[in-house]
Amino acid sequence: MVIDGEHAKRNRLAGETSPYLLEHADNPVQWYPWGDEAFARAAAEDRPVFLSIGYSACHWCHVMARESFEDGEIAELMNRAFINIKVDREERPDVDRLYMEFCQALTGSGGWPLNIVMTPDRRPFFAATYIPRESGPRGMGMRDLVPRLEEIWHGDRERVVDSAGRIVETLRAHADVPVRGAGPDPGAAVDALYRSFDAERGGFGGAPKFPMGHLLVFLSRYHHATGDERAREMAVKTLESMGRGGIRDHLGFGFHRYSTDGSWRLPHFEKMLYDQALLAMAYLEGHRAFGVDSFAGTAREIFTYVLRDLAAPSGAFYAAEDADSEGEEGRFYLWRRGEIVSLLGPDVGERFCSAYGVRDEGNVRDEATRRLTGNNVLFLEGAEDSSRFREARRILLEARGKRIRPRQDDKILTDWNGLMIAALAKGAAVLGDASLVAAASRAASHILETHRAEDGSLLHCLRGEQAPLPAMADDYAFFTWGLIELYEATFSSSYLRAAMELTEAFIASFWDDTSSSFYSTRAGETGDLLFRRRELLDGAVPSANSAAMMNLLRLGRMTGRTDLEDKARRVAGALPGELSEHLAACAWALAGILAAREAPCEIVLAGKPGSASMERLLNAARKFYLPHAVILGAGPRGSDWDLAGLAPGAEKYRDDAGDAAVHVCAGFSCKSPVSTPEEVSDLLKGLGKNKTPES
Repeated sequence: MVIDGEHAKRNRLAGETSPYLLEHADNPVQWYPWGDEAFARAAAEDRPVFLSIGYSACHWCHVMARESFEDGEIAELMNRAFINIKVDREERPDVDRLYMEFCQALTGSGGWPLNIVMTPDRRPFFAATYIPRESGPRGMGMRDLVPRLEEIWHGDRERVVDSAGRIVETLRAHADVPVRGAGPDPGAAVDALYRSFDAERGGFGGAPKFPMGHLLVFLSRYHHATGDERAREMAVKTLESMGRGGIRDHLGFGFHRYSTDGSWRLPHFEKMLYDQALLAMAYLEGHRAFGVDSFAGTAREIFTYVLRDLAAPSGAFYAAEDADSEGEEGRFYLWRRGEIVSLLGPDVGERFCSAYGVRDEGNVRDEATRRLTGNNVLFLEGAEDSSRFREARRILLEARGKRIRPRQDDKILTDWNGLMIAALAKGAAVLGDASLVAAASRAASHILETHRAEDGSLLHCLRGEQAPLPAMADDYAFFTWGLIELYEATFSSSYLRAAMELTEAFIASFWDDTSSSFYSTRAGETGDLLFRRRELLDGAVPSANSAAMMNLLRLGRMTGRTDLEDKARRVAGALPGELSEHLAACAWALAGILAAREAPCEIVLAGKPGSASMERLLNAARKFYLPHAVILGAGPRGSDWDLAGLAPGAEKYRDDAGDAAVHVCAGFSCKSPVSTPEEVSDLLKGLGKNKTPES
């Protein structure tokens, strides 16, 4: 592209629309966006490529930018040695995952910023996460590293190219190897997880600690299916500890990305849409599975935050809020003790500070010196009850609202919106809150209407006037998940129909029969990547394959499509059994395996949608925690609940006369229909409760 006019002094990111890329458009580093232009120039000028991947809400991405990418001396070194490319990992998760896999294989760890040096034909030979400007205890700094890499490229080319080639072939071979087996075992996974469980503080292992909402959902469901008290202990303790910790925003609600310590007290302060969605689902399931009312309140607070601060005018949801404001991480969220006492008055202020861990010297340490800074994160200490301080928290939130807010990443991502739609729809069903299903419906309508290509296929991301990016496996899997939850919350057959249509398109374009799994990109779209790969392991979110497995199982049971259930079981077999030792890498797949081992349970509400008798039956049915059941509404022809051509098994129950009845088929037998709330409760009470899953 040509840079001219107002962009004349900016680099090639000036024409992008990603907030993260635009943050770097004024860097003295001559960044390119990912694309053929950069690689062609690297080949023509015989220079390696420096690829830096990050995202807008990433604190350490900002630190490295300030120290190195905004520094004239470092930029001059980089511009001489490399062709430099910036990638927003949320726009191009396919690029990020490919090179993150290389980084993890080479260094044993990963994270962001992710920095890769590669040949002009895109083969990597160096990887690191955050790199300081100067060499020191954290390793070689950019000022020494860049000349060293330049020297290696020109002086030891043959070894570099050979090493890069071998690395790529190893990754390619790993991606192509099909796995055959029964998949990981849920019981063995719980055994392994319990060995790393922090019984005192909740969570797993030491610092840092990540929320992993989908893992907690699995534990809730495992306890329901087996009665294993270890699963209850791990889920409840972790949900309670996170809810009391500093990782939770006690004033404005929602959760920060992760805790830097082992006690959930000191977070990295970015807030991601996907964390809000998965944690809302975890708290809703914890509320239902274990009867903890406070978990329902936490879920409501998450929804309050999302609908207030992340909702776009279109009804869809923005991606994230930054960790930093005014150049400092967490500044928006931190408090001085005197400030709190001044706002609340001496009496209430002193009690609030005692309850929320606020001290004169602060409870936050400087990352370099480890000295207390005088700043405080709010977290509940001891057995304090937050409800005592409702008015105090309102006053502090109002005062905090006058500060400069962290930047918002206003991309609208199909996959993350799918997760939030799923959470809102589940929240509507569990909490009986119609406003939540209305919000989920608005977001789904926006995605269905605008995130589509001319051929009807999904798009991954839209922002401003950017060229649309084609959807990847996550987009199809997570958005379909949202549509399924939205169907079960509304029984509007249009959502079930859309879920089925997208699933058929997903199978046609992403399914690999040889490996019994889904590729991350559509057939023919390897495009600008080294090879086409599959994502089998969960990370901060479930993998596309594990989400697809659960979708296929649910849709198969809803519609009677046994071929979809068969595909779900084939995906389970594509996961290596040794993952049982690493539950965090396959939590949602294990939830799917658990569901597949349970005998099918189908609940059909038949009759006139919206009638008083139907609402009473529906309310009775939703009081029970039945995570492996599917629930459908069968209404008269032409009604919103009309299942014609979608679910023949359920459609036969519709009653054109309008009488409401509930039909239940469970354990391979169908019960007599019931028509009163009391009969529904008697029928569903204890259904499938604490039964050991079949092998």
